Amino acid sequence: MSNQTSGQNQKRNQNNNQNQNANQNQYPNPNMSTYPQETEDFNLKETKPTLGGGRVAGNDRLGTAFDLVEQMHYFYVRVVKAKELSLKKDGNDKGNLHPFVEVQLGNLKGLTLHFEDRSSPEWNQVFVVLKDRIQSRILEVCLKDKSRIGDSDGGLIGRVVFEINEVPKRVPPDSPLAPQWYWLENKKGEKVKGELMLAVWIGTQADEAFQEALHLDATSVNGHGVANIKSKVYLSPRLWYLRINVIEAQELRIGNKMQQPEIYVRITLGNVALRTKNSLIKNVCPSWNEDLMFVVAEPFEDQLVLSVEDKVAPNKDEFLGKCVIALQDVEKRVDFSTPISKWYSLEKEVVSEGGNKKVSTKLNSKVHLRLSFDGGYHVLDELTHYSSDLKATSKELWKPSIGVLELGILNAQGLSPMKTRDGCGITDPYCVVKYGQKWIRTRTILSSFNPKWNEQYTWEVFDPCTVITIGVFDNCNLQGADKNDKARDSKIGKVRIRLSTLETNRVYTHSYPLIVLTPAGVMKMGEIQLAVRFSCSSLFNMLAMYSQPLLPIMHYLHPLTYYQIDNLRHQAAQIVATRLSRAEPPLRREVVEYMLDVGSNLWSIRRSKANYVRIAGVLSGLTAIYKWFNGICTWKNPFATVLVHIIFFLFVCFPRLILSSSFAVVFLTGTWNYRMRPRKPPHMDIKLSQAERVPWDELDEEFDTLPTSRHNDAVRMRYDRLRSIGSIMQAVAGDLANQGERFYNLLSWRDPRATALFLIFCLVASIVLYVIPSEVVVSVIGFYTMRHPKFREKLPSVPFSFFRRLPAKTDSLL
Repeated sequence: MSNQTSGQNQKRNQNNNQNQNANQNQYPNPNMSTYPQETEDFNLKETKPTLGGGRVAGNDRLGTAFDLVEQMHYFYVRVVKAKELSLKKDGNDKGNLHPFVEVQLGNLKGLTLHFEDRSSPEWNQVFVVLKDRIQSRILEVCLKDKSRIGDSDGGLIGRVVFEINEVPKRVPPDSPLAPQWYWLENKKGEKVKGELMLAVWIGTQADEAFQEALHLDATSVNGHGVANIKSKVYLSPRLWYLRINVIEAQELRIGNKMQQPEIYVRITLGNVALRTKNSLIKNVCPSWNEDLMFVVAEPFEDQLVLSVEDKVAPNKDEFLGKCVIALQDVEKRVDFSTPISKWYSLEKEVVSEGGNKKVSTKLNSKVHLRLSFDGGYHVLDELTHYSSDLKATSKELWKPSIGVLELGILNAQGLSPMKTRDGCGITDPYCVVKYGQKWIRTRTILSSFNPKWNEQYTWEVFDPCTVITIGVFDNCNLQGADKNDKARDSKIGKVRIRLSTLETNRVYTHSYPLIVLTPAGVMKMGEIQLAVRFSCSSLFNMLAMYSQPLLPIMHYLHPLTYYQIDNLRHQAAQIVATRLSRAEPPLRREVVEYMLDVGSNLWSIRRSKANYVRIAGVLSGLTAIYKWFNGICTWKNPFATVLVHIIFFLFVCFPRLILSSSFAVVFLTGTWNYRMRPRKPPHMDIKLSQAERVPWDELDEEFDTLPTSRHNDAVRMRYDRLRSIGSIMQAVAGDLANQGERFYNLLSWRDPRATALFLIFCLVASIVLYVIPSEVVVSVIGFYTMRHPKFREKLPSVPFSFFRRLPAKTDSLL
């Protein structure tokens, strides 16, 4: 198995350090009154919003494209163009016009772009404002000259005035309202030269112009921040596993021929570097036959750089040659057929005769490789148990979709202030949703603790056992911030919904708590209200999915190791984060990493406790059965004990009833539990996560960087605690190993006397079971096990004592 280089490990640690340091600094003081206290409600709440213009209850389904969100009425102004404007000001030749349009609605104002020396400028810009925020009865659309803004009239060329009450309404799917020409007038109401083409109407968020419109209440945002507040849809890049089989090399030129070479191959792709093991053949023709795997995204921009090196000293490697391979011609395969192998010539940089520069010279040395893109795997960028996509990379292996997932993002309530502006705590929230390759980002609502988005999105569903993730963030890049700016969007909370827990064609409307674990403890940052519907196109196809493997078959025919899966998942997450951060507007790296749970596999005592509680919950059923049977054996309830004796006797006499009765009991139990079936989707549970009463020191350890940044005393204390926890786990694992080895040693003659006694018992048992009917033997064993406590002894039973005396390999441990 390949080993990742130390440089890659250091880069990965640096990323974790940056993420965890940012997490520690992005939240205000938890002692402020703005944060939820211990009495905060962390439960899921069912809501009954008015969706699509009418209330949705149960399985009711409306027929509009926005039937999962509440209708929001907006005031639209489309500024198209102007004509017949004079290029002279005030009838003289002092200068030319630089026209732009100002849309003013009460205290809300929006500006178009300005043009220089244009008598017929065209803008085609749309302004929009929520109707509930209108505090004026008049809309003014003013055409102004930028070059004389300082004049007494503010550079006014002319204006058009509308009465709000007279603006028409438009309801999709009606066609867009046609713009009209309007005469310009001055402040006295007199007509001036020029006309302005406008369209003014009242619509909803379903209007086609809504996505590209500029909100009048967001005019304080400028630069890149204008695009950063709009809703957008992103697509993850298509990811492939690149498998490189390093076979052998020929005719390498080794500098020190007196020493046995330790030759290995290092392969670099982007910022990821992997290397093979040292060749066992100690000559100039080494061989490895080792596979190295990378994650590559389409389009294949990076080149593969392969170098052959010889380890001549502990900290010194001799460079023997390299080759650069383009990925465009690499073979793509959907199965595990053997790809074509190729020989690649090695090159080496040498100093020219003049000694001024280095030139690349081809060597006689070659390296033998097999390269292939393995499209039969699914490239994991999320943890498998809550992945949103399980399809293979190659589209040839995709199966038809089984349904549609619809999500309505309605609103949020009670969000916490995430930053300070002008001395006041504020939040500029937006949502990000990830399902499959499709990411969506809602618009940013400025300075609101109770934002209303009311945006609806749809996804194709290929597997019901997948999870959709919804995250809420605070936009910290509104004022024209650059992509590489150090400002980081703060996380407010996250919700996961598993599709298989939803009934088909039912609308779920719930308010989900937004919970974040911070260095100060668990905090409720607010609530988000969602409407979810999973529609199934074919019930048979969906049920058939439960009989198929979760992942593509290549994961089972040629499985990857745990180390490979973890390393490749980290590569995939970093590639997705890099690509989406290069979009316009960027979906920032910290947002993508939070949605993909990068670093979730780091050590945490809290998570270990949570897993222990989960295991205890799973085993609680077996514990309950054991306690019940122990009560039967000790005659705590004589009536129940006698009834069990009768049932046991019937099973002995009629063994054919055992299986049928068992399945009947399971059927009746499941049918009875239908009344108590879960009515709500699962949500983040702070009790299950062991976050309700987590000690401060454990939180500090969880948010510590890797490598640690704490002082030696804290590290020593944590190391001692880890050793104590490890000793308990070691004792449990050792005890399980002892029981298994004792069972194996029954027949291994490790203890000759014990094995002889066991074999004699087996011989006698075979004769007795042959002579005596099995019903009698089972009856005697059963009634003896359930005998009355008066006939019991407190000492261990003979079989148990015999088994405990068997040897194990503990004696051989140092």
